[in-house]
Amino acid sequence: MRKRKLIAGNWKMNGTLEANDALLRAVAAGINELACQVVVCVPAPYLAQVQMLRQGSKIELGAQDVSRHATGAYTGEVSATMLREFGVRYAIVGHSERRQCHGETDAIVAEKARTALAHGITPIVCVGETLAEREAGQTEEVVKRQLAAVIHVNGHCISEIVVAYEPVWAIGTGKTASPEQAQQVHALLRQQLAAATEHAERVHLLYGGSMNAANAATLLAQTDIDGGLVGGASLKAPDFLQIIAAACA
Repeated sequence: MRKRKLIAGNWKMNGTLEANDALLRAVAAGINELACQVVVCVPAPYLAQVQMLRQGSKIELGAQDVSRHATGAYTGEVSATMLREFGVRYAIVGHSERRQCHGETDAIVAEKARTALAHGITPIVCVGETLAEREAGQTEEVVKRQLAAVIHVNGHCISEIVVAYEPVWAIGTGKTASPEQAQQVHALLRQQLAAATEHAERVHLLYGGSMNAANAATLLAQTDIDGGLVGGASLKAPDFLQIIAAACA
């Protein structure tokens, strides 16, 4: 049985109480019987609001990060236990913006994935190369190294994660990997997972580099692309709904 595709909206550091209300109500109203899974990963201050707004809908709640620590003197961090209290089902870990702006290493990302899994939260593990790395022919080396760290720490339950390939050069730039480029990397990641678990087909592989209403259908038609990690387009209800519709087709 083919698994349902997964569309995860990443609001990044955007939103207001009023805008969130309008967006979630519009998205929920536009979704009928879903043939795919839909998640919104929202800023931590809005978890309570979105938890209430999504009640009665098919939309799952996600966080944009999770601490690798359980509790303690870690000012500004949010633990997996706290996220669970708000009904969070997914958490993004290792997003390129966290790696670049906050110095997150492959080892830290792997630990965050382990912490999320230990608390019943599915980590959306992000991997991807910069433009310089792609032009140097290092795409395969980079993404395999990033995923290998997560496999090493979480090998016994690696089939429970989600992996998002987000070419850094295509995030927020309007540039998008071609369907063929994206499929090539997704197939590589699938092979790497298959070497680690006999359940590699269970793992959702998402494309996360400027997926939008115009290109979603062609990207989602690729063999190893099981959904999308959607940035800016997830903040516009019509665009997000069109992407969801493409995934549910």
